Amino acid sequence: MLKKLAATCLGALVFCAATAASADEEKPVWRGPFGGTFSASLTGATDYSYRGISQTQRQIAVQPGLTYESAAVTSDNASAWGYVGAWGSNVNFPGTGAFAEVDVIAGVRGKTLGDKLTFDLGYIRYNYLGADSTFQLGFNEIGLVVGYDFGPVALSGAVRYSPNFFANSGNAWYKWAQVTVPLPFIKVNENVSFKVFGTIGNQSVERYVNYGIPNDNYWDWQLGVTATVWGFDLTLAYVDTNIDYVGCLSTYNCEARAIFSISKTF
Repeated sequence: MLKKLAATCLGALVFCAATAASADEEKPVWRGPFGGTFSASLTGATDYSYRGISQTQRQIAVQPGLTYESAAVTSDNASAWGYVGAWGSNVNFPGTGAFAEVDVIAGVRGKTLGDKLTFDLGYIRYNYLGADSTFQLGFNEIGLVVGYDFGPVALSGAVRYSPNFFANSGNAWYKWAQVTVPLPFIKVNENVSFKVFGTIGNQSVERYVNYGIPNDNYWDWQLGVTATVWGFDLTLAYVDTNIDYVGCLSTYNCEARAIFSISKTF
């Protein structure tokens, strides 16, 4: 049961790379204490896929989020600010009792070089509501994301580390890279814009048998397009891994598929 569970649950954002925005992209916020701001988000998706593997048995997911960002500390050509927040999703892990994932996040973000160079040094605590504690589903992860917006193309990359990953699977590293290309030549009106993106990532796990994968690492990738329409982000992405049906413990949770999502920041 533990190995089968591990193949279906890998925790966090549906499109962890596809949701990255350029440094100058404005999102709705409302005022918070100490000069900070709050923002909330809601996403509906045809699958909760994290690092290429379905968390919902390839079924729909609803994912709310709430973040508080502090007032920025600025200098002549740089700024930095802290943040805390929470993000959640329904999950489907048969036989475990888990019905939802709730992640607690905290970290520091910043930008410099005319807001073109961005960074995010953050912490995530993954919690699985209702799960039997013997499965040891919850874990901690830290990560650094760095991006640079060249204008015609934006590049970003990340390294994430967990000292004891999901299902007591030991040290784990995740590395990914992303390229995002806006499509300003596709003109509808000022409320509609388009961009395409591609990502590739590698997950390595110390005790990979506990984790439920056939080797100590695997690759995942995405290709997709996002249309922002009157403040709603509509994303269609092709998602795949190099884990086959048998290596995914005879499930289709690692197989190629198209995922559609609609998200809104309030």
